Amino acid sequence: MKTIESHKVPELAAPVRLSDYAVGIFKKLSTRKGIKKAISKGLIKVNDKRGTTGKFITGGETIELLQAKDNKPTIKLALDIVFEDDYLAIINKPAGMVVSGNQKRTLENALPTGLKPSSQIDTLQRPLPVHRLDHATSGLLLIAKTRSVQTQLSQLFSDRKIEKTYNAITIGKIEKQGEIDSKIKEKTAITKYLLLQSLQSEKYGSLNLVELKPHTGRRHQLRIHMLENGTPILGDRRYFIKGKLSQGKGLYLCSTALSFMHPATNEMLNTSIELPHKFVKIFGKGSEEE
Repeated sequence: MKTIESHKVPELAAPVRLSDYAVGIFKKLSTRKGIKKAISKGLIKVNDKRGTTGKFITGGETIELLQAKDNKPTIKLALDIVFEDDYLAIINKPAGMVVSGNQKRTLENALPTGLKPSSQIDTLQRPLPVHRLDHATSGLLLIAKTRSVQTQLSQLFSDRKIEKTYNAITIGKIEKQGEIDSKIKEKTAITKYLLLQSLQSEKYGSLNLVELKPHTGRRHQLRIHMLENGTPILGDRRYFIKGKLSQGKGLYLCSTALSFMHPATNEMLNTSIELPHKFVKIFGKGSEEE
């Protein structure tokens, strides 16, 4: 296995256990929990021999941190990269693509070959999505390329400091704007919506192009809330009104904008994409149906 960091132990006043001494000596692995896990996996060597938690460090040893073997599969896929730097990336996920999971053909498995490697000391072995989009949902997906940025982006999501904007086409009469505050699995869930355009449809009564802003991040939140509002998302095969199920072009839900403070550069990052073609086909040309 490849050595990714090496440390020469100076003269010590007294022997120290490896599991205690190694905390803080590596930039890529700084926590006590992480050190113990690395030792148990055989990823820390002392003088070219596998280290153990009970090994005493006396001074003069060379301690190495090894790169774990990547057993996960990779696939080649042309990614639609909206933004990328040494710390993170934002890609436009196609509808029908699974973000991660046990199967081989996932977006996560395409990231190692589709993105540029980070040159940062705490680069992740594999770039990782920081949030999820449903299989049927398209649009902007945020990817971390370093360990520290992964932690910081997760915290930004937890603190609700990443503004997400979605666009959807919904079925039925809808108010010009509104807020849905309805718990999902006993947890607070808030969604704001804004009607952008509406047209009459013989099959659905009316179709609406709406902007959605989730203020919480519950699973299937937008889809659940739109159904509860009496205006389900066109093409949703799980949350729908009987007799109004579309058999056409899939789910009409897209993550179209992300806005947040870049955790490494401290600059405001605003990214957006155009509406998918299937949205434009309905509202751009004034067509009633897909």
